[in-house]
Amino acid sequence: MNRKAAIALSITALAGTALLSSCVSPQSGGNAGASEELTACPVEVDESITSEVSIAYQPIPNGDLIVKDLGWLETCMPNATIDWASYASGADAVQAFAAGSADIGLVGSGPAVKMLAEPLNIDAKVIYIFDVIGAAESLITQEEHESIGDLKGKTVAVPFGSTAHYSLTAALDEAGMTSADLDVINLAPDAMLAAWQRGEIDAAWVWNPTLAELEENGHLLLTAAETAEAGRATYDLAAGTSEFVDANPDFMEQWTAVQNAASEMVQDDPSLAAESIALELGIDVDDAEAQLEGYAYPTASEQLGADYFSGGLGDTLLSTGEFLTEQGEVDGIGDEQRYADAPWVDALENAAQ
Repeated sequence: MNRKAAIALSITALAGTALLSSCVSPQSGGNAGASEELTACPVEVDESITSEVSIAYQPIPNGDLIVKDLGWLETCMPNATIDWASYASGADAVQAFAAGSADIGLVGSGPAVKMLAEPLNIDAKVIYIFDVIGAAESLITQEEHESIGDLKGKTVAVPFGSTAHYSLTAALDEAGMTSADLDVINLAPDAMLAAWQRGEIDAAWVWNPTLAELEENGHLLLTAAETAEAGRATYDLAAGTSEFVDANPDFMEQWTAVQNAASEMVQDDPSLAAESIALELGIDVDDAEAQLEGYAYPTASEQLGADYFSGGLGDTLLSTGEFLTEQGEVDGIGDEQRYADAPWVDALENAAQ
């Protein structure tokens, strides 16, 4: 077995293990150490909602972790059944959706498209933008380099089909290069650190917390903020199955209003937001606040603008689908209209009022 095949086999096994452990060990929200003022529902409590929902979340510093830490969904919908399950990457979360183990959850813009595209063809909606990715996803190198062109022939790790993979390919395109100019391998974030320490990879495009660990003895070369400036923006999105969204409109309105409250907290008081995020990520509050600076956190009213749910997001999903098709990550985009229709604004419009 060659080196690439061995790594791919190992990562497939790790992904399966991560998926299994996530699905059987859901976690409930609620920070017992937070003040009553913070844990109180930030919107009007609705006791009539009795939905049962499985939420796939990821350890990414955004409002979803605030909602989980402060137990807002549980407080705002006391008669609903909320199960939280952690996944290491968007690829793992997509597997959960495909297996029927998740109703709503966080996926990057790349994984969101994988849900919609061939062969999965999951009937799903994009329901919220947790964050717009900036410097929080970056290319870190073992040795210091002046440009991505210096990495020709080097081994670069990235989770295939992820927002990071999209950004890496966009950066190569901007430099007049392709993935063939590098030895690009598929590694999940939780496997990168060991590969980095063993010297098996020369660089990695990844997100926190792995990004911060690699940056301790690595060198920052490029960020997703730079590729976004070139017209290749990436997002951490909330997706939901159409079956769940359509059957639970009251839950969706309450969930969206609560997520909007978390986005407003990040914008208005990042130090306070960082306290919840630090607890969820197991890091210092200062480090959590620094990580928040790598993203933008649009509120519900901002998300309704032309750049996002009123056109731009659908365009990004379609262009990402074309990219994934070129990379062989999906079998095809299918009906183009589904990408324009995927952004779902009903609950967002109510939250923005």
